[in-house]
Formats: sequence, C-alpha cells, structure tokens
Amino acid sequence: MRRKDREVVDVEQIEEIFKSCNCCRLGFNDRGKVYIVPMNFGYEINEGVYTFYFHSAKSGRKIDLIKQNNQVGFELDTNYILKVGESATECTAFYQSIIGNGTLLFVEDNDEKSLGMSKLMSKTTGKNDWEISQKMIDCVCIFKLVVDEISCKQHLN
Repeated sequence: MRRKDREVVDVEQIEEIFKSCNCCRLGFNDRGKVYIVPMNFGYEINEGVYTFYFHSAKSGRKIDLIKQNNQVGFELDTNYILKVGESATECTAFYQSIIGNGTLLFVEDNDEKSLGMSKLMSKTTGKNDWEISQKMIDCVCIFKLVVDEISCKQHLN
C-alpha cells in the first residue's frame, strides 16, 4: 500500500468498517473479462480468518463462474464524503475501504448453511434472532468467501 498512513491493520477497527458496509462486490474472471457482482453479506472472524457468507439462486452466471474458477477479488466501501476545494487539485475524499482476494466455496453442511444465513440476516437487518428453517436453506445456494489477502484503508477528516 502506497499510503501507509491510511492503512488499517487492527482487526477490531477492520470489523467496525465491515459493520458499516452494506455491500460486498465480488470480482470474477469470466474468460479474461471481469464480472463484478454486488452482494449482501454476512461475515465472521475466527482466529484471524475472515469468512464472508452469501446466498443466491442455485443457478446462473455467478454459480457457473464459481464452478469454473473459485478465486475472486472483493471490495467493500463506506463513509464516502467529498470535500470540495477551491480548485480541482484541492478536492479530496474521505472514505473507508477494504479489498482483497479469496476462495469461494459452496457450503454443503446444513449447520454451516444455517450459520451463514444467520450471519447474513443479522448483518443485513441488525436482527439476531432469525429462525432459519430447513426449507429456507433448501431453496437457496449458500456460498462463502474464505479471505486469503485483505487490505484496509481509510481517510477520515
């Protein structure tokens, strides 16, 4: 990272940024072209390993791409504020962002599917007591992103 003064490495601070992000964008390699998909997400951090959970339909372009190459890039951002200056070179932006790479895996275990849906629903709604039924789990595809590399950056006031 070029601007080390803006780098965030503290796990608790990174988690606070995760909490304020509403969308995780996944970047797939689609035959040499980039295909980016914005997604709702849930996450957990266990022993320094970041795992994101997603749900989708069981078929479609995204599912086909995961089967072809499950290595993806991801991006999240939040708290963007533009500070306009007197000239174009005096303008600056305040923000928090996270980027990285990881491996997408289909979740097959019902307990982990339930965990993933619970994390996703909690993150999306702020409500923690969702009942996740087997019927709900059966009708969607649950997959997770196990993060291999992560970089977090912020520029605040």
